[in-house]
Amino acid sequence: MTMAKPDNREDNAQHLQSHIEHTKANLQEAEDYLDEHAEEISAVERQAIEKKNQNRKQSINEFAAEIADET
Repeated sequence: MTMAKPDNREDNAQHLQSHIEHTKANLQEAEDYLDEHAEEISAVERQAIEKKNQNRKQSINEFAAEIADET
């Protein structure tokens, strides 16, 4: 029988900050894509990208709130 790993949260804030940076980069990349290809993409694709970006912004806020809780 395997034992569960202990809950080590020492570097949790660092991990969360890394997630924020990665999510911001994806958000910026998607916005750049929309700017560069606005006339080439369908309305459905644009809406899907905008929805993903909305979710990314929410995730960033939630990660930041978790960091505040950790520190």
